[in-house]
Amino acid sequence: MSTGDPVSGPPTLAVWKFASCDGCQLTLLDCEDELLTLAGQVRIAHFLEASSEVLPGPYDLSLVEGSISTPGDVQRIRRVREQSKVLITIGACATAGGIQALRNFGDAAEFRSVVYASPQYIDTLATSTAISAHVPVDFELRGCPIDKRQLIEVIGAFLVGRKPDIPDTSVCTECKRRGLTCVMVADGTPCLGPVTHAGCGALCPAVRRGCYGCFGPMSGANLPALIGQLHTCGMSPRAVDLVLSTFNAAAPGFARPETARPETVRPETVRPETA
Repeated sequence: MSTGDPVSGPPTLAVWKFASCDGCQLTLLDCEDELLTLAGQVRIAHFLEASSEVLPGPYDLSLVEGSISTPGDVQRIRRVREQSKVLITIGACATAGGIQALRNFGDAAEFRSVVYASPQYIDTLATSTAISAHVPVDFELRGCPIDKRQLIEVIGAFLVGRKPDIPDTSVCTECKRRGLTCVMVADGTPCLGPVTHAGCGALCPAVRRGCYGCFGPMSGANLPALIGQLHTCGMSPRAVDLVLSTFNAAAPGFARPETARPETVRPETVRPETA
């Protein structure tokens, strides 16, 4: 990640929302004491979740939450990219299309006809896609929502001009660091930890629950091997499809190679241990 040319005065920060629930922006607000420190090092120029004050670009750093799901989004993200020296996507929606990417496996026109009384007025794309599918992205921060410690690390790295220290390892490594017993080995509990990007601190395994992949796939995830283990733990093929069709449904690393996703997958959050 490059910080671009040197800037005079505090660097400017912009936070943008596309199709999302606002949870990742709220994570930034939840930083509390850290945010106060951060406010002294950057100038928050655009952050509608926190302030109605908007300063004109260009911006030194843009954080983008949400997926691209309408034609208007496509045009707007291009304008954001043009105004941003560094663009970082935050959260599952921005990095993988989010849970709304379940539309990618169905018929968006049919969904509109069922949900809206006047579907002809709804201007939407047939797919929900990551920001990187439309513009160059300098760094992607995973999670649903993102982890505030990782967010502060990424912003701090930008301020000093270094690469963020966000290891691309699995949740299993976080379990090991915490000294946790593997729920899949000890209890036979289905768990997506072996293929899921670290970042949550192994929250679910810490309370004896299986990971259900909210941080998306790690690089090089061996999904076929894990699917075999999930079947051994009692999950049916349909249950496996459902558990991979949540926050990161369209992430390539969570695509099953041997079967196509069902066309009518419903946006249900099926936790591995209850599937």
